[in-house]
Amino acid sequence: MNEIVLDELFLLQKELDEEIHQKHNVDYESTHYKRILALLVELGEFANETRCFKFWSVKPASEKAVILDEYADGMHFFLSLGIPLGVEKYTHKFVKEDNELTLQILKTYALVSDLLSNYDEKHYALAFSSFLNLLPLLGYSGDDAIGAYKKKLAVNYQRQQQHY
Repeated sequence: MNEIVLDELFLLQKELDEEIHQKHNVDYESTHYKRILALLVELGEFANETRCFKFWSVKPASEKAVILDEYADGMHFFLSLGIPLGVEKYTHKFVKEDNELTLQILKTYALVSDLLSNYDEKHYALAFSSFLNLLPLLGYSGDDAIGAYKKKLAVNYQRQQQHY
């Protein structure tokens, strides 16, 4: 599979966001910067599990399920950032932009940071595409990412019920 269709996930994320907005009396505008920071933090946690930058260590990357769990956290925030821009449909054709995972993560960091001053559909799509293009560098598929997202979505709903 050389593409991923995320239309369903935008709808699922919008429903989760609505529950969070109601329970915590927040909206997209009041949480915009926090969601960008959260995305950067999650991207760092993902990078940490891949261990791609740890040149000083021989310890291998975490198991696929752990890496995908961290990746799913990033997907939640990417989807959530797209909703206020009116993004409801998103199909991405995977491109191996870089052969080096570390460089692709750094590129994604830069593009997410760029959303601070350029929060529009164009810059959002550039950042999200860069994030999605991390998958083939790890040998993961779009189905892997969608499955991980849905698994984490269930956890996030449970956390809302438990006043996380």
